[in-house]
Amino acid sequence: MLRKLLLGFGLAELAKPRPVIEACERIGLENPSATERRPQALWGARLEGLVFVWALLRGRDGSTVITALLGLAGTILVVLPRPIIELSQSLVYENTAELELKSWVVPATRLLGVLYLLVVALARPVNGDSTATGGEDA
Repeated sequence: MLRKLLLGFGLAELAKPRPVIEACERIGLENPSATERRPQALWGARLEGLVFVWALLRGRDGSTVITALLGLAGTILVVLPRPIIELSQSLVYENTAELELKSWVVPATRLLGVLYLLVVALARPVNGDSTATGGEDA
């Protein structure tokens, strides 16, 4: 069930990244209407969705490099959220100095890292199980 939920999120982010980004802005910024989003922000969100979908559908049959990078990103988000927040803001927004983060952005970033790690864990079959390639959840 969790795999299907995460797969649905990845597909939604891949197909319609703007509502996902806007929801994150409303949740994480005191002044979401002040954002000046860079054009590549939508492509970054689509890439994240694609990686989720790829990892969850392909599992070990897919690229171990992609799942390893997703796991590394998740670990970094959990351990060092502040530099990643600053980096991602500079990649996504033109006006980072004007944006006011809400107090829960750092814990939410750590939670995002846990989500990445969960996707990696769900992408791996258990004892030769075929769940990573589209079988039913264990």
